Amino acid sequence: MSQYDENREGSRDGKRENRSTVSEVDNAAVALTAVPEIAEVSTGAAGPGSMAAGTIHTQCHSRHDREVPEVDLLSPLTIRGVTFRNRIAMSPLCMYSSEDGFATDFHLVHLGSRALGGVALVMVEATAVTDEGRISPVDMGIWKDEHIGPLSRIARFLEGQGAVPGIQLAHAGRKASCDTPWNGGSSLKTPAEGGWPVIGPSPLPFDVEDPVPTPMSAADIQLCIDAWVAAARRALDAGFKVIELHAAHGYLMHQFLSPISNNRTDEYGGSLDNRMRLVLETARRLREVIPQALPLFVRISATDWVGGGWDIEQSIVLCQKLKALGVDLVDVSSGGTTPDARIPVARGYQIPFAQRIRDEAEIRTGGVGLITDPEYADEIITSGQADLVFIGRELMREPYWAIKAQHAMGVEPSWPIQYGYAVKRRAK
Repeated sequence: MSQYDENREGSRDGKRENRSTVSEVDNAAVALTAVPEIAEVSTGAAGPGSMAAGTIHTQCHSRHDREVPEVDLLSPLTIRGVTFRNRIAMSPLCMYSSEDGFATDFHLVHLGSRALGGVALVMVEATAVTDEGRISPVDMGIWKDEHIGPLSRIARFLEGQGAVPGIQLAHAGRKASCDTPWNGGSSLKTPAEGGWPVIGPSPLPFDVEDPVPTPMSAADIQLCIDAWVAAARRALDAGFKVIELHAAHGYLMHQFLSPISNNRTDEYGGSLDNRMRLVLETARRLREVIPQALPLFVRISATDWVGGGWDIEQSIVLCQKLKALGVDLVDVSSGGTTPDARIPVARGYQIPFAQRIRDEAEIRTGGVGLITDPEYADEIITSGQADLVFIGRELMREPYWAIKAQHAMGVEPSWPIQYGYAVKRRAK
């Protein structure tokens, strides 16, 4: 029974995911359960990391009158000391447009336009914590202090437009050193091609023609955790208010979680507890350096979509442990560990995973995956399947999706003042 609080204020990415579709979930897919009964309201005094005293706490779930929902797509959400103006988040979307990891004017306009368009949380793309952790040579990076300045400009602009600036911190592991998607996305195997050696939990390549990763030693693992912590400090210095740990889509953290990519026999392999160790150690260290007033998110793949791999049951256990460490929201995606997964791609195909994690791990979740229309996004929130909806490709097609959602839901659109006076005058 979910017991975490909601604030009441009134009524995807990179490398060759190779997601082949099937008409229905095959035997490798996990069973999804019905929604249990959920407590109507919870209240209580503020404690460490909680919202301020006097705030009304409620929950959104599937057992209330949807004609008068307590919480909907346009309701604000407060997590710790950060308030999101609605439940619409921009997914971290790799743009492959950096040089030596630096954010550019392109990123400012790309991300800033979605803040102007009414999104509550703008998440900067997967940003490499080390240079060898990039998916491609033109990935965003935050492995040196010089990266802070251009990122600070972006965070400052996003916040100035009413959006919460967030950043996803990532390491590609064995899926690093690849060409850009529009050039085929294949592995760059030599320095002459612009590539570099890749690392991972085990000497298991992502695909048969990919380089075999160098297995990480215990010292390598600690250096990697330290790199995440240093990157988080830089992100905070740049002004970001949400930090997300990328543990999905077959990248380094996910590689340690999945038996498909991890056959280690030490404390970081074998049992579920051992395979979760790197993610949990990193999350703990990040929570220690991130101020208590700021949220920590984690993106996971809820399933590998293949038998014998990472699955929803293991994901629930992981999320329970992440919550105990002070993680505030799990951004629930899927896939990415193997190129031959058969994924039943359809509207909202990952939302049931977000709901199970929300209900069974009792932690806030973000729903993602082919969410294109406001009515469906609103249903995800009002039915209690997730607390935020992460929009990716649809926001690439329509930067003002959130404003159009306000219009579709009968709410006065919150145009930027520089636009609104003209738009509203014309409407009259």
